Amino acid sequence: MVEYQRSAARSSGLSGQDIEELVLKLAKEGRYPSEIGIILRDQHGVPNVKQATGKSIAQILSARGVGPSLPEDLTGLIRKAVMLHKHLEKNKKDQSSRRSLGVVEARIQKLAKYYVKNGKLPEGWRYEPERAALLIR
Repeated sequence: MVEYQRSAARSSGLSGQDIEELVLKLAKEGRYPSEIGIILRDQHGVPNVKQATGKSIAQILSARGVGPSLPEDLTGLIRKAVMLHKHLEKNKKDQSSRRSLGVVEARIQKLAKYYVKNGKLPEGWRYEPERAALLIR
């Protein structure tokens, strides 16, 4: 495993420490972990951060205290719900969007329950549509 990690880092020409510094730099610019991985792959030739450093991007960010407050998939769903709420304020009779909002909010509740159970969100965390716009800023 160690030899494989070294070969992954060598193929990109960057050491594990250099890759971690790039991850931190990109995170401070406001990038999400998935975006960071794509940038490292496409622009820096790092095929897999975990193989090169022994840690995932999320582990690197959480160890340095730079990671996002909410998981990325939950943030995306909340952003979609906020957009649907804004749409429904203008288009009150759009029943298909109203149903889509219900489906998205159900997915948010289910995902939040999972993250609370696994300790990634604080105990008692709840999705509230009124505060959702503030959460994603």
